[in-house]
Amino acid sequence: MRHRTVSDLMTTSVVKVHRDTGFKEIAKLLAEHDITAVPVVNDEERVMGVVSEADLLRKEAAQLDPAGLLPVLHPGPADRAKAEATTAAGLMHSPAVTAGPQWTAVEAAQVMERHRVKRLPVVDEAGRLVGLISRADLLRVFLRSDSAVREEISGEVLLRTLGIMPGAVTVRVVDGRVSLKGRVERKSLVPVVIRLCQGVDGVVDVSAELRHRVDDTSSVPGPEASRRAELAP
Repeated sequence: MRHRTVSDLMTTSVVKVHRDTGFKEIAKLLAEHDITAVPVVNDEERVMGVVSEADLLRKEAAQLDPAGLLPVLHPGPADRAKAEATTAAGLMHSPAVTAGPQWTAVEAAQVMERHRVKRLPVVDEAGRLVGLISRADLLRVFLRSDSAVREEISGEVLLRTLGIMPGAVTVRVVDGRVSLKGRVERKSLVPVVIRLCQGVDGVVDVSAELRHRVDDTSSVPGPEASRRAELAP
């Protein structure tokens, strides 16, 4: 099984800024490229932080309401400094949450969810910017065709990984939903088959009607186990 990696899915043409890039230039780049954030890099292309729309909006939110109808905000020192900043160095949140090109789509998605971010700069081992991965990029794994998913499950998961011969289990895939029907050798294989199929890129759901020839999950010891217990000191 080969999971799609960040390097397979990321954008390599990345809009970026430097620490001294001005507020209005950053706002212009976001609008021109229809993006919501830009990584901030130094002269060696190492990622120093990220400036997002939210960082820019702090300045707008800090302005007084001309009509005097809205309550006056009293931001803390850190938020006040960002609201007063005029370059990327003061606007960015740092250190940036980044991804590695070898990460799987699952790893990148988990980091995005944990940190509540919509995209991750992708950096090499030296911390240099090599790409950008977004939520939309990660969702591309679900654009795989049903036939590609079925072939991977039949060939990679069932045959090559688990040694289940063709014809023993029928695999059907419709809109990413996998249904399995057939028989496996041991009962303990059933949850393994389901778990591995769930891990295939592009799978939305797995349902299974799998019989087994041998129940190897029984808690009742067999004759050999009973003899060993009797001989034990």
